Amino acid sequence: MSLTGGIILFAVIWFMVFFMVLPVRLKTQGDVDEIVPGTHAGAPHEAHLGPKVKITTAVTVVLWGIIAAVLLSGAVTLEDIDFFDRLRR
Repeated sequence: MSLTGGIILFAVIWFMVFFMVLPVRLKTQGDVDEIVPGTHAGAPHEAHLGPKVKITTAVTVVLWGIIAAVLLSGAVTLEDIDFFDRLRR
């Protein structure tokens, strides 16, 4: 895995984890009955983005480390996941 590949892998994992963390413990404006005029009742009352970004980054570092270790060790290669023999032409 190259440096660019590692950065892209980190970014993809980070966004996947972030979108999973976003709805956790979310209180909408409709839940607290404080709907701001012009907004939807399902809009977040308080997003708490700072803690969610920190949690996302911590989880991503762990997942990226595990995935990078597996890829760099050679335990899983492209030939292992080439189910249709497209790489052996």
